[in-house]
Amino acid sequence: MQTSIALLRGINVGGHKKVPMAELRDLLANAGFQNVQTYIQSGNIVFQSSKKASELEIKIQNLISSHFGFEVSVIVKTNKELQTIFDGCPFSKEKKEKSYFILLSNIPESHLVAEVDLLTYDNEEIIIKNDGLYFYCSTGYGKTKFNMNSYERKLKVSGTARNYNTMVKLLSLSAEN
Repeated sequence: MQTSIALLRGINVGGHKKVPMAELRDLLANAGFQNVQTYIQSGNIVFQSSKKASELEIKIQNLISSHFGFEVSVIVKTNKELQTIFDGCPFSKEKKEKSYFILLSNIPESHLVAEVDLLTYDNEEIIIKNDGLYFYCSTGYGKTKFNMNSYERKLKVSGTARNYNTMVKLLSLSAEN
């Protein structure tokens, strides 16, 4: 069995797509996932399974859809994959600790990355490396011009963002199993 991390996008935000974590843990455990843990309410699940990431993503999406009645984007990574994205952050330690890590469903095509690399915003740094998009805004995330939906469309991938502290905690939780 391999330890995996499932990252759900857009749940429990502003009262929309409510997913109680205890209910989600039970749902996954009853579906055969082992040692299911959740971290905070934003859809971070650490578990063990013998299935491949692509199978796990579909299975979790289907379970959530049938149980809760709505679609949710799911990205599954191993501890090693998450660690690679975390370690690959190109920013200084100070900026890294205030950055957002956008985990992408796939590695975008290089010509699409080259196109979005041309987009620049004052006080913002955006760097795409493999299946990670690194975002830093000196004025704070709430004041950014960066729009993840726009980047997803331009890169033809889906993604979900996590801050530095969440990444550190998920790496810790998934290393313990």
